[in-house]
Amino acid sequence: MIGIIGIVVVLGMVFGGYLAAGGKMGIILKALPYEMAMIGGAAVGAFLIANDIATVKHTIKDMKKVFKGAAWKHGDYRDLLCLMFELIRLGRQNAVALEEHIENPAESEIFGRYPKIRADHEAVELICDTLRSAAMNYDDPHQVEEVLDKRLDAHLHHALHTSHALQTVADGLPALGIVAAVLGVIKTMASIDQPPEVLGGLIGGALVGTFLGVFLAYGFVGPFSAKLKSVIEEEHQFYLMIREVLVANLHNHATTLCIEVGRQNAPGHHRPSFGELEEALRALSSPVAA
Repeated sequence: MIGIIGIVVVLGMVFGGYLAAGGKMGIILKALPYEMAMIGGAAVGAFLIANDIATVKHTIKDMKKVFKGAAWKHGDYRDLLCLMFELIRLGRQNAVALEEHIENPAESEIFGRYPKIRADHEAVELICDTLRSAAMNYDDPHQVEEVLDKRLDAHLHHALHTSHALQTVADGLPALGIVAAVLGVIKTMASIDQPPEVLGGLIGGALVGTFLGVFLAYGFVGPFSAKLKSVIEEEHQFYLMIREVLVANLHNHATTLCIEVGRQNAPGHHRPSFGELEEALRALSSPVAA
């Protein structure tokens, strides 16, 4: 909703201010279809040249995040901590029983209680792979930590690629606007024998290209890229919280302490309170063990 409000404000303030200053929309509306075809078409073409089909599809999919925000909400962080609690507790009570869940999470009763988390491939793989590694009795837990850090860095880098791709388009739009404006000037020069009022309209139409390139870059595509980057980084906090819990488990801290470490590392606006989490853990069907 806030994204839609932002778009309305940008359009309203720019064109409202233009009209309030005595500007006329006629020349803009007349030139807009042609300038948009040149600038927008060139931007899309350049985007296709610079990226593979997977990135194009991922970018289209990620555009929804600009308006919907991060996928993980307050309740998801609480559920993640409950899931981690159940898995760690089970692993300390019966390692063989845990293996059944981490080898086939799609059929796991524990994962099944948290369908949104189970549907996220990266979260499930991160949890299962690390718990599997922990079962190998590594002499140095820092070995697993290093693997975790590299994996999370690679995941974030890949997720941010769509934001970087959009920012590249935003950086190029002003130049594409100049290209469209130059073409408009060329058209104007070919009509140099026309009266001043005709030439004024042609020059005005050419300048619409410069305006449109800058307006799209800094009014829409650039902010879209920045918002997408912010959302992706916020979603990454979900995986970082998984890391903190798993690392605490590798160091053989008490189960409840592992979960508290994760809670403390959750984003402030999504962090469940101590009482809320304690109540959720008590509600689990199995008896609580430290």
